[in-house]
Amino acid sequence: IYFLPIEIKQITAQETYKLRHEVMWPDMPLEFVKLKNDAVGVHFGVFKDLEIVSVVSLFIKDNRAQFRKLATKTSEQGQGYGSLLLHHLMSYVTTKKHINWLWCNARADKTSFYKKFGMIATKQTFQKEGLDYCIMEKELSI
Repeated sequence: IYFLPIEIKQITAQETYKLRHEVMWPDMPLEFVKLKNDAVGVHFGVFKDLEIVSVVSLFIKDNRAQFRKLATKTSEQGQGYGSLLLHHLMSYVTTKKHINWLWCNARADKTSFYKKFGMIATKQTFQKEGLDYCIMEKELSI
């Protein structure tokens, strides 16, 4: 028996859309999960058996890095793929981009996941489509 390795690869924005849509906003049109600045982002996917099971998008502005649209296929959640992507992002941001500040708009019900990575909830909160969000951030070591 041969098992294909789990790999993290840089992908196109278009390759993130299906998973973003299925996991994050299945009741909205596909256009809803496309970001205006997707063209300038760096996008990563976790591949398991040649299938994308988790995605995230990274945007760098003013020496700060923001990740958005972290999504893992529902049937694969809890397997550590989102954690792999976050560790990969933190390494990528510090070693390849020499940036020491990472932040995100976290869904309020997901903040405990991000806290495990040392991210800190700020007092900045907002709502989108009836969901509560909190801005979380982390200073990274370069």
